[in-house]
Amino acid sequence: MDDPSDEFELKRRFDDSSVTSLPRAPLYASLSAGVAADPSLYRILLDAPPSQRLPVLLFASIHSLLLAEPTHPLADWYPNLRSVPRLPQNDELMPTFSAFVHDHLDEIKQLVSTRSTQTNEVGRSLLFLPPLGMITQEVGAVTMVDVGTSGGLNLLLDKFTYLYEPEDGSLASTVGASSTVSLTTSTRGTVPIPAGLPTIAGRLGIDANPIDVTNAEQARWLEACVWPDQLERFRHLRSAIELARIDPPRIVKGDLVAELSKALERVRPLGHPVVTNSWVLNYLHDSDRDAFMNELEHIGATGNLSWIAAEAPALTAGLPWPCEITENEQTQLLLTTWRDGIRTVRHLAQCHPHGFWMHWR
Repeated sequence: MDDPSDEFELKRRFDDSSVTSLPRAPLYASLSAGVAADPSLYRILLDAPPSQRLPVLLFASIHSLLLAEPTHPLADWYPNLRSVPRLPQNDELMPTFSAFVHDHLDEIKQLVSTRSTQTNEVGRSLLFLPPLGMITQEVGAVTMVDVGTSGGLNLLLDKFTYLYEPEDGSLASTVGASSTVSLTTSTRGTVPIPAGLPTIAGRLGIDANPIDVTNAEQARWLEACVWPDQLERFRHLRSAIELARIDPPRIVKGDLVAELSKALERVRPLGHPVVTNSWVLNYLHDSDRDAFMNELEHIGATGNLSWIAAEAPALTAGLPWPCEITENEQTQLLLTTWRDGIRTVRHLAQCHPHGFWMHWR
């Protein structure tokens, strides 16, 4: 990987972002192009840890401050802050953006140096629900341990409504009663959609830097990490945060590997334990991923266990991927079960990382 301390590498990352962001985030695409042309802007990321020197961290830091100051003229370009936003191609965007950044430079540098991007994407519950249904059909009530849980919002999976819409135009399937969080995905293949929501008898999250959704400033950081063009994601997140504030999920702060066994011991008496994770293990070093996998193997050898993972094979060496997809950077859905000490791995689907679509195998 190129050295993120290199200013040319930072410029390249913003240049790349201006292209890759365009389909779903035209505002960030325009801002990325503008930042790439201004060294005083992309150099701000030199204050961040090397692993976090990413365009999305700079934009999340600015977005967080703007959420707290929504009357600023820069908010006129943010679709989540204005009902009729200005177009990102407007010539006034970059001067307004640059002025905001330089007026808030100390605050932005503080954020990029201390924060990390955290995507508590509730749309991923759309991916977890079918395998959870398969497990509950087999074992009955389950417990969830969500690894890298951030604010723990996916632990509220049984409080959402789901709509699975086949790409071929056949009849859509709805799961769950009416909820303020209603999630939709496009499907291909025969997805085993459960008739109802699973019975989750216990739930616990683990995160190295958990978000307390009852704290307004911390919750705002979660909102800031959502791209402002993606209004539906933003609305879903805010609604899920409101649900979580009614009955906040329990989250343990600590190392994912060190806390895993203890967390499973806490929930196992309540029902069959299911570990979930999505776009978490790619942030671990190879040795830590190996340790995580070894811990799961050890736990599964001594008691029945299920594990649902939505990760990208090319970024998560060491997981039990089928050999033909190990270089794939798309999100893949795995269900691994340990029954009487025997491990079984099933490659279930290819998915969008935010749950927009899933192609069942």
